Amino acid sequence: MYAIVEIAGQQFKVSKDLKVYVNRLANEEGSSISFDKVLLLDDNGSVTLGAPAIEGASVEAKVLQHLKGDKVIVFKKKRRKGYKKRNGHRQYLTQIVIEGITAAGGTKKAAAKKAVVAEDAPATEVEAAPKAKKAAAPKAKKEATKE
Repeated sequence: MYAIVEIAGQQFKVSKDLKVYVNRLANEEGSSISFDKVLLLDDNGSVTLGAPAIEGASVEAKVLQHLKGDKVIVFKKKRRKGYKKRNGHRQYLTQIVIEGITAAGGTKKAAAKKAVVAEDAPATEVEAAPKAKKAAAPKAKKEATKE
């Protein structure tokens, strides 16, 4: 079972016991988090797609640690002008582990129940009056020209 979930503005494909690095979250280390914006669920081939999110579905995670990512060097240069700028950047990250995916109230299952209810309802027989037939318009004949 896997899910595509939106965490801190980015989409991740997650499954149980997967460790993920996300942008820094405000939660403390060791605390549990629940992400409700689940965009897609796959349960052994049964795919449920949200519009835009699946109602009732959530992903449970635990914060392992807060850390900084690798340094990214930003180097700008304009040739023949003597212009060089060097800058570095380290992104603040949070490492989380996915503890579980709950899929309560999928949209496909709800649609199937409504169809079953409609079939079980007693059918009322209403005889419609026969529709009047329209007179067919005469077809135009094509004249063949010989040269």
